[in-house]
Amino acid sequence: METSKILNGKDVAEYINHKSGELVQKLKAQNIHPGLVVILVGDDPASAVYVRSKGRMCEKLGILSATHTLPATTSETELLELISNLNNDQAYHGILVQLPLPDHIDEQKIIEAINPLKDVDCFHPKNVGLLTIGTPYLLPCTPAGIIEIFKYYKIATNEKDVVIIGRSNIVGKPVANILLQKSEFANATVTVVHSRTKNISKYTKEADIIVAAIGQPAFLTADMIKEGAVLVDVGINRVDDSTAKRGYRLMGDIDYADVYEKCSAITPVPGGVGPMTISMLMRNTIQATIKQTDANL
Repeated sequence: METSKILNGKDVAEYINHKSGELVQKLKAQNIHPGLVVILVGDDPASAVYVRSKGRMCEKLGILSATHTLPATTSETELLELISNLNNDQAYHGILVQLPLPDHIDEQKIIEAINPLKDVDCFHPKNVGLLTIGTPYLLPCTPAGIIEIFKYYKIATNEKDVVIIGRSNIVGKPVANILLQKSEFANATVTVVHSRTKNISKYTKEADIIVAAIGQPAFLTADMIKEGAVLVDVGINRVDDSTAKRGYRLMGDIDYADVYEKCSAITPVPGGVGPMTISMLMRNTIQATIKQTDANL
């Protein structure tokens, strides 16, 4: 396979992390120490792995980090009290509550309890609104990572037809909002398709760029795209595989082998968008620190 066609998120993440590390050192020289605190409720294995990865990256870049691991029986009131305390803790410039939360806790209420200035996930309604009108405080991590991949590989979005498969608040909607803005690596004509769209391939066949974030393994196939399309795969699905060491393998929302010859560029799974999410979280923590302090950069 020609590597020039593969949009390697690991390379982009490494580049971003290097820049972030330099910023952390400049802040520390001014006696400003960026801090991120993560709250994990319950014992979901995937969430636990992700939280540990965040902690390791904080350590690597020199960001102060802490994790509050709470039992699944934690009440909504207890969680809200912890968030209130962290909102007032000046040691931490970013607060992240790992989702999903146990069913008895209202996720939206928790999101809205976080100080918008410390909302490094950019899920708070205030930050969503700022993004929508084109004056974002920060950019949501995974969508921002997609844009950084475009920048790194010089993939123009201006005047391009972009189709986003999926309408989640985490990926689909914010990616659409970013790409609609009047700015470089935006200015696209954006169509969002989803589970209630009739004949999704009608739209994807006309797209210059497709962002797949629907949570269905190998959903997008070669007969659904046009020659030369750029494909971004946000999906990470576990598929049973008896030949694999762990009994499963990871697969994206795009049928990689099927579309490879037809597309002009594609993000792999794993190693594509995934590594970008934590890199963008680190950058958001640093940017939030700069905005909350008297940093002179």
